[in-house]
Amino acid sequence: MTTLIHLLGALSIICGLIFFFGSVVGVVRFPDFYTRMHAAGKGDTLSTILILLGAALFIITDFSRASTLAAVKILGIALFIMLTSPTSTHALMQAGYDDGIKPFEKPDADKTKQDDSPAS
Repeated sequence: MTTLIHLLGALSIICGLIFFFGSVVGVVRFPDFYTRMHAAGKGDTLSTILILLGAALFIITDFSRASTLAAVKILGIALFIMLTSPTSTHALMQAGYDDGIKPFEKPDADKTKQDDSPAS
């Protein structure tokens, strides 16, 4: 039974690391502040919850009172992060919008072709 719980804990931590890596790639590759904040906010929240869930599963091996209490505390931290991280991301994006940071706009393909055509 504990082997299955350890396997689920390890799988949860690995999935959390994969989502965290995806978040990092999004922050590096996306073109503007808003899409980068979206990648950071979503990926960070999900990856942290998965990693904490895996840690809670590793702790709760012998089902003693102390290990169960520690696992509940870790899950409480995960719940706190789940509630506060999207809120803080939204507040940061709103502050950026209020400061006048413009969203990325893809250049119009037709306008670009007209500008590049040779003058006669």
